[in-house]
Amino acid sequence: GLFLYQHLQQKVRNAEALAQKYKQQQEALSAQLQVVYEHRSRLERSLQKERGEHKKTKEDFLVYKLEAQEALNKEKQDSMNRYGALSSQHKILKNQHDDVKKQLLDLQLQHNSLKLEHRKSLESHSQKLAQLQQEKDSEVTNLQDTVFKLREESKLLRKAHQEVHSQLLSAQAQMEEFRQLKEALQKMPGLR
Repeated sequence: GLFLYQHLQQKVRNAEALAQKYKQQQEALSAQLQVVYEHRSRLERSLQKERGEHKKTKEDFLVYKLEAQEALNKEKQDSMNRYGALSSQHKILKNQHDDVKKQLLDLQLQHNSLKLEHRKSLESHSQKLAQLQQEKDSEVTNLQDTVFKLREESKLLRKAHQEVHSQLLSAQAQMEEFRQLKEALQKMPGLR
């Protein structure tokens, strides 16, 4: 009986040491989990900031596009007005001296130069719009990658938390079993 009691006492001590070890592991995992949660929180704040900046960039792009369109329309209207003025002047000066015809030719050349500048301006605006669209697409892709990584990290954290919780429940069940066994041994009159 004494040998059995000592053997059970040793098992109880071993179980308590094991429970203490599991408790320490749980505390360490809880600390790691807290660090991961804080890291995730920082990532979410960073993502929110990126979304705000993306929204502002998009709004700035829309404002720029509207202003560019208005400037383009104004320039086009100015060119049309200039063309009308040149045409009227051409009709008025049609029957005058050769020097006046030469002046009209110079004005037509000026008009062609303005049309060329207008075309170059249009091409430049188109290139800028395409570049902004490409940058926006790249930003959207980066944000999607960040969201995917955060979801994967969240899944891993949930799995680790469930494993720790399961180990803790198992250790508590063993502690309860050893406590009941200890109480039963203490009630036995032979061991007293």
